[in-house]
Amino acid sequence: AVGPKLFQYVIKVIVQAVQLLYAMLKVDQPSYILLQNPPGLPSIAVAWIACLFWRSKLIIDWHNYGYTMMSLNHGKNHPLVQIVKWYEKLFGRLSDYNLCVTNAMKEDLWVNCSIKAVTLYDKPASYFKETPLELQHHLYMKLAQDYEPFKPRYVLNAERSAFTEMDEKNGHVVKTRERPALLISSTSWTEDEDFSVLLKALEDYERYINEGVKLPSLVCVITGKGPLKEYYNGLINKLHFKHIQICTPWLEAEDYPLLLGSADLGVCLHKSSSGLDLPMKVVDMFGCCLPVCAIYFECLHELVKHNENGLIFRDSSELAEQLKMLFLGFPTLEGKLHNFRRNLRASNKLRWDESWDQTVLPLLG
Repeated sequence: AVGPKLFQYVIKVIVQAVQLLYAMLKVDQPSYILLQNPPGLPSIAVAWIACLFWRSKLIIDWHNYGYTMMSLNHGKNHPLVQIVKWYEKLFGRLSDYNLCVTNAMKEDLWVNCSIKAVTLYDKPASYFKETPLELQHHLYMKLAQDYEPFKPRYVLNAERSAFTEMDEKNGHVVKTRERPALLISSTSWTEDEDFSVLLKALEDYERYINEGVKLPSLVCVITGKGPLKEYYNGLINKLHFKHIQICTPWLEAEDYPLLLGSADLGVCLHKSSSGLDLPMKVVDMFGCCLPVCAIYFECLHELVKHNENGLIFRDSSELAEQLKMLFLGFPTLEGKLHNFRRNLRASNKLRWDESWDQTVLPLLG
């Protein structure tokens, strides 16, 4: 940490480039190098140099633009942002093949960068699926050891969580009658997700209950790690809810898909820095047949079909109204939630492996 921040950044990029190139030239010669962007600085240039050395083909998988993500911190007109924008366009044109995650990005790459790409939509891995009730109970009991919202309100002789209980006589698991609704969101706690929108919506939800609307209690689980987690935890600690519990656990890798497959509703606050990528968390939720409320941005309709597999909102008040509508009469009545889940079950079950085989393998001949 010596000198101005820009100087530190330049030195960091140079060191990373040398390290990465050294590591790449030590591996066996590949036919292709597949590179995800972002992050693309310095990896695109390094991969291109390695391809020249090996006479290999370079494939760039565009999930977003690095310069738009940098602009969240520095502003669109910052010199560093403009340099990275020029860099991505230049080395993007030097690639042999390009993949992208939306048709909107495909068009943008062609119009603004003269880069021809093929759309490869993200698909969930095979382990993202609905969780059987017995596994749900096992997961809830495990989480109840560390997180208060998963513990039962009343301690009985039965093996019980806030959501499920096991019949001691026959060992069958059932959902508790007055269980809370389980709301889940996942995040990297970065600037492109404003969780104050969700917190404000939860305040409105609490007010609805206090006004006499027949809504269930809520357990809101927000998973993930990131730079803004402590900031939002500070905001959460200032809230005093009677009917809502919020926890921000870091889940083990195998528990995350199980929790998605157990939840009642997912919430996505991802706002694309470019307006051209799609949130992978929603893809995973849909793999678990979990309906979603997602905040609007330009190309979200390529994934979330409003009133078909979920709902799209623009602000906290609209999200609060959607939560009220979806959870009214829960768990006895699950009208919209049931319809969304049914539509997700009936939709195309294409998974990542099959999608790759159909889209990428023909491209490679």
